[in-house]
Amino acid sequence: MTIIDTSVEKKAVSAVEALNEAFHYARPSSFSRALRLDLNGISILLISGTASIGPHGETLHVGDFRAQLRRTFANITALLEAEGATWKDIVRTTCYLRDIERDYAVFNEERTAFYQKQGLDPLPASTGIQAILCRPELLVEIEAIALFRTQSEE
Repeated sequence: MTIIDTSVEKKAVSAVEALNEAFHYARPSSFSRALRLDLNGISILLISGTASIGPHGETLHVGDFRAQLRRTFANITALLEAEGATWKDIVRTTCYLRDIERDYAVFNEERTAFYQKQGLDPLPASTGIQAILCRPELLVEIEAIALFRTQSEE
């Protein structure tokens, strides 16, 4: 019997200049910032829930929803850039807001401006959810999926 390896190669993605790895926290957390899957010329980035975290694991912009959202976008951008991707490669986001009734209008205003600046058309599919986040001072967290063609190496 011939055994064929059908596993998919996975690579952890990081952007330590923007945010550290969760397993380096004072109280480690067991997840990768993102995973890259390469499938027959197509790359998929599965970006874990990302928030307003600094390069040393510290929460940034405590109490300022708008600033936290902007830092969240910057952190996701750094993860994308680490793999040669951009926001134009994002096909799906899931957005977690601590208080969706209070913050959704600002969230949508900031997201719309950010997406316009990125030149996104079409926009990613998205879901907004009210949730209790992993740190009480976090007001927003976003996870994302990017899909793009892998550059052939010549």
